[in-house]
Amino acid sequence: MPRIRKNTGFTLIEILVVITILGILGALVIPKIMDRPNDARVAATKQQIADTVQALNLYKLDAGSFPSSSQGLGALVQKPSSGKVPPNWRVYMDQMPKDAWGNELQYRSPGLHGEIDVFSLGADGETGGEGYNADIGSWMH
Repeated sequence: MPRIRKNTGFTLIEILVVITILGILGALVIPKIMDRPNDARVAATKQQIADTVQALNLYKLDAGSFPSSSQGLGALVQKPSSGKVPPNWRVYMDQMPKDAWGNELQYRSPGLHGEIDVFSLGADGETGGEGYNADIGSWMH
């Protein structure tokens, strides 16, 4: 009659091997996963900038020119009270455009990189920066 083994648990060596393998996998996978949300924020911000530029082009069709820097992007949400106002103004955007970090997009007319500049100051909300803190602008492709 065969003997039945009473100790059916894992040995300390087996547990250490599994923990080591999980640690190695974690060290390789976690950094790649951690950057995904930031990559998504950059992509969403680029799309928001593109949408804002489209709204500005519609405004230009109605007004004959882009809103001035003093009117800003608010001219897309609420009828401007000063400067050149399109006679057939309408709401071009539902709300003030913001980047994926919750900061309002910046606007310059005339722009430094073209007729207009629409840009985000990145994750840190400050001019310049590197990586996810870098500015993202309408002139970048």
